[in-house]
Amino acid sequence: MSAPSAAPTGTATPSHSVPPGRRMVAIIILIPLVAALALWAFAWPNARTAPRDLPLGVAGPATAVAQVERQLEQRDGAFEIHRYADEAAARDAIEDRTVYGAVVVSQAGPKLLTASAASPMVAQLLQQAVTQQAAEEGVQVATTDVVATPANDPRGSAFGSSVLPLALAGTASGVLVTLLGLRRGRAVGALVGAAVLVGAVAATLADSWLGALGGHWWAEAGVLSLATLAVGATVAGFAALLGKAGIGLGALLIVFLGNPFAGAVSAPEMLPEPAGALGQLLPPGAGASLLRSVSFFDGAGALAPALVLTAWATFGLTAILLGDLRKRRIRPTGPSTTEPTPVASPTPTPAH
Repeated sequence: MSAPSAAPTGTATPSHSVPPGRRMVAIIILIPLVAALALWAFAWPNARTAPRDLPLGVAGPATAVAQVERQLEQRDGAFEIHRYADEAAARDAIEDRTVYGAVVVSQAGPKLLTASAASPMVAQLLQQAVTQQAAEEGVQVATTDVVATPANDPRGSAFGSSVLPLALAGTASGVLVTLLGLRRGRAVGALVGAAVLVGAVAATLADSWLGALGGHWWAEAGVLSLATLAVGATVAGFAALLGKAGIGLGALLIVFLGNPFAGAVSAPEMLPEPAGALGQLLPPGAGASLLRSVSFFDGAGALAPALVLTAWATFGLTAILLGDLRKRRIRPTGPSTTEPTPVASPTPTPAH
């Protein structure tokens, strides 16, 4: 009789998943960390809101302007002063989004020019600061809103509330493209198609229904679509390069940093440093700035945020294509199936 064959020793032992105890500990630790990060990102900018090098113009005779400058400089770097020859030049600077407002000194008395469309919070802050200083000197200040917010959204609440839904819509599109396994042209097509529809729906709601925007519908829809595409492509691009960890990284940049640092409700210069500057380099902040320029200022100041959004969208779409190529390269190049090696039948042992 032949001896029984020994059990194969080369069989790989299946890998075990993370023990339930460790998973429980991970949840207990990670959830408070996420909550702390969210509180820091959303509450910290609001708790430290104040003007920091806020661009403000002054216009009028040199002697009077110098006195106004000295009064404004006493506010410890709150304002960045720009000098203009007269009221007309100051108005042009406001409409070009160079400054948020201007103090005009003339023989008839001081006048404050604001632009609530650029930021209702900043316009209110300037009015309080200038009128309070003038009241101490017994002078009345006339205020003119050069570029006003729409009548249906005087405080800019609807405009500021539009940032988070667009960020969530873009993030959702990037996550779904990744989880559904779409690649190359299909992934790009899904992101672009979703962004176009989101832009059309958002422009219809914000402009035609709510009346919170004041520009051309097609331009606003284009901006909203580009902002959504930049977000969705960024999330899907990180996922294509880094796997599931890329989804978390994309959500962190967009939802936890981009949205609270956008400055849509106040202004980038009203946020603590470097939150305001960083927010303008991320899609939500750039999208809000571009939408303001297109909706209220005839495109003035639109170049920089448009380039930021285009850069993020290009990065994401390129990463999707490159990530797919990388995955194809690391696949085995041999045939998918191999012929089984024939096993020789045991030779019968002759009986003695």
